[in-house]
Amino acid sequence: MTSTIKPVAIRSHLLDGDSIAHGFFTREGGVSQGLYASLNGGVGSNDEAQAVAENRRRMAEYLGVATLLVPFQIHSADALIVDQPFSAEERPRCDAVVTRTRGIGLGVTGADCGILLLADEGAQVVGAAHAGWKGALTGVLEAALTAMEKLGADRRNIKAALGPTIGQKSYEVGPEFFERFIAEDKDYARFFIPSAREKHFLFDLPGLIGFRLERARIGAFQNLALDTYADEARFYSYRRSVHRSEKDYGRLVAAIALL
Repeated sequence: MTSTIKPVAIRSHLLDGDSIAHGFFTREGGVSQGLYASLNGGVGSNDEAQAVAENRRRMAEYLGVATLLVPFQIHSADALIVDQPFSAEERPRCDAVVTRTRGIGLGVTGADCGILLLADEGAQVVGAAHAGWKGALTGVLEAALTAMEKLGADRRNIKAALGPTIGQKSYEVGPEFFERFIAEDKDYARFFIPSAREKHFLFDLPGLIGFRLERARIGAFQNLALDTYADEARFYSYRRSVHRSEKDYGRLVAAIALL
């Protein structure tokens, strides 16, 4: 499984630095076939394990590290400090990982959910977070910031970038979903607009993520404004796969490392 094609990743100007490598990987530049073509990073998919392993190896090589660590994501509000590699069998069950250890790549996967990378370059602390609607609502972003602070980061200096995430125009939800958010905070109504279907709404997940980070008073936030559902050429999308009755879907990876 070798190829001269290299992974294609999107970068955030906020995270560019001499000591930090990062990338929001697209689906381009891997070896997976069919529904997973081509840079599928999801070990939870039904793709060939060897193909996913090669794709992740390419991502690590892009970052300039030997190891890319991705947790077992469970849509939680849990963040973990990582100071040494863990095996595939020992993957921690959480949705954010942070480190100040050089040479370790940290990543999260997504296929509509928010995938974020965070860094305090001055303190030399980086992190990655997976924020679907549940994680964003219950506090995974704040948990990631707290974990970074335990390593010496200052949230006023933390910069965060949101990678490919389902956009509001692509994310229709029903009345029960809307009511759950309003029960939490009536101001969350700002993240919903009526859809064409009666009693249904279009939900702004990137807007919610940005709001939570701004409320946490971090240094800077960038939404790359990349809609996974709408851009099939570059991104996988769970929702698009469901609408097409496809059997499975690939996963995007966002990753960061201290060099």
